[in-house]
Amino acid sequence: MPNRSNPSASCRRTAIVNQKGGVGKTTTAVNLAASLAAAEKRVLLIDIDPQGNATSGVGVRPQSTDQSIYDVLIGQASLADVIVQTAIAPLWVAPATQDLVAAEIELIDEEERATRLRTAIDTLLETVPFDYIFIDCPPSLGLLTINALTAVDRVLVPLQCEYFALEGLTHLMATLDRIKASTNPNLEVHGVVLTMFDSRNNLAHQVADEVRRHFHVFDSVIPRNIRLSEAPSYGKPALLYDIESKGAQGYLSLARELLQSDAL
Repeated sequence: MPNRSNPSASCRRTAIVNQKGGVGKTTTAVNLAASLAAAEKRVLLIDIDPQGNATSGVGVRPQSTDQSIYDVLIGQASLADVIVQTAIAPLWVAPATQDLVAAEIELIDEEERATRLRTAIDTLLETVPFDYIFIDCPPSLGLLTINALTAVDRVLVPLQCEYFALEGLTHLMATLDRIKASTNPNLEVHGVVLTMFDSRNNLAHQVADEVRRHFHVFDSVIPRNIRLSEAPSYGKPALLYDIESKGAQGYLSLARELLQSDAL
């Protein structure tokens, strides 16, 4: 476990969310968490997507764990019981398995079903310090995503600059408004991260300009990058796979930008 002698004064809790799949959501969760850990911040990555891609993306095989975030949500384990340290020492992961598919059904009639994850995180932070917690959400609005959005202070939205991006963003904002009205009135959109950006594509620039007119968009842009796409197959964040790649450098830049904004 992380050092308990250094209590966490404040922990930034962020959900990485977009109801549209294939926009670089898990890639952002994994690589932003790893980049902040490389900056010597204590980081917990919570994988709440049944596909478990964030788990395997930091080198933890879902089938190798005895317990997972599923056990936490159904009350069979604490978050401290299930977190696993990764190859980057300050980075820990709460792994996901296919069992999460059943969690939505099992919790449907339970009291406080939308706040299970928030309660688990609150309990963890009483004894185990983290500077950042990131939650990788499924690309859908179900009970798992509701738990994630209820448990955090803010949302970071990865966005691919394509034709339907703004329509998807409008739907996401409506979802966040519903969460604010029901389970988490303090939820904020911290910003949009442009992902898989192709600077040669005029449409990409047009969509980026339009998004900037309506939302805070981080200056750091994540380019289309083959090394970034290859890294998950090796169970590594991009900075461990090829730190010189444009993808790794993009997320390191995003981490620096986040640290600067959080220091203000």
